[in-house]
Amino acid sequence: MHAAVVRSFGTPPRYDTFATPADSAPHEILVDVLAAGLHPRVRSAADGSHYTSDGTLPLIPGIDAVGRTQEGELLYFVAPDTALGTMAEHAVVDRRRAITLPAGTDPVAVAAAMNPGMSSWVALRRRVSFKPGGSVLVMGATGNAGQLAVQIAKHLGADRVIGAGRDPRRLDLLKSLGADEVISLDGDGDGDGDEVADRLGRTAADVDVVIDYLWGRPAQQAMPALLKARTDRSKALAWIQIGSMAGQDITLPSYLLRAANLNIMGSGQGSLATAGILAELPSLAEEIASGALTVDPLPMPLDQVEQAWSAPTAPGQRIVLTP
Repeated sequence: MHAAVVRSFGTPPRYDTFATPADSAPHEILVDVLAAGLHPRVRSAADGSHYTSDGTLPLIPGIDAVGRTQEGELLYFVAPDTALGTMAEHAVVDRRRAITLPAGTDPVAVAAAMNPGMSSWVALRRRVSFKPGGSVLVMGATGNAGQLAVQIAKHLGADRVIGAGRDPRRLDLLKSLGADEVISLDGDGDGDGDEVADRLGRTAADVDVVIDYLWGRPAQQAMPALLKARTDRSKALAWIQIGSMAGQDITLPSYLLRAANLNIMGSGQGSLATAGILAELPSLAEEIASGALTVDPLPMPLDQVEQAWSAPTAPGQRIVLTP
């Protein structure tokens, strides 16, 4: 079969031939892949930097996809953590990690949105007891997952959603997606971050949940700014760490954990059981298929995978490879 193949962690995948995998267990089936999203998680696996990477080469990238069975059933599935990913003409599907999609579902839209949408959907439904009427701050709201997080928080009943990010064009877009307010994380140029901290404290001090795709310096600025400005510091603030686009580490002063009710947690592989994540997929897929969430996929043929790896995207777009 043809596939995107990584033979060196220092170079992008190439369109190449690869042995067609075989379904070898009772719960496995071979499907024709229709669409596979090029997510940040896919890129980090392809360059060997993701924390789950074991260095195996060659590998086919891709962590999820939409495929069709020989009987015509349309499936969304999550690939196991092996070197055989989803960016190929065919893939083996573990039926325990797959859901059936309604007839007429757009495979490209589902492939584009399920992975980035899953992060905030699962976080708000599984990691915290989020209730309608609550408030959410999305750190890194100008990224693809962050834009979906703004929509999902509103969809799940948030009374107030605040989006924080750096790109001014994407910040403006957030208001059309449901953000009540936006905060620029661009500093004042003197390096101390006081202006950013002041904006965060004035605008988002009393939120109930922070969904954080950034970590690094923005999180290090935001935590003390929010907690010091809180009307009631004993009111719980759930900080859900999902991504680290701005840095892998922060310095966390110990007093913050004593002076306020700050609950820091992660949401991702390992912090949630696979069964818990999979249980949330049908409801999210339904919202995507119905058009309740705005999705902007950029489909590209699989044989253009090298170009896709560096192709520019507009705000809110996600590249989807179609075999």
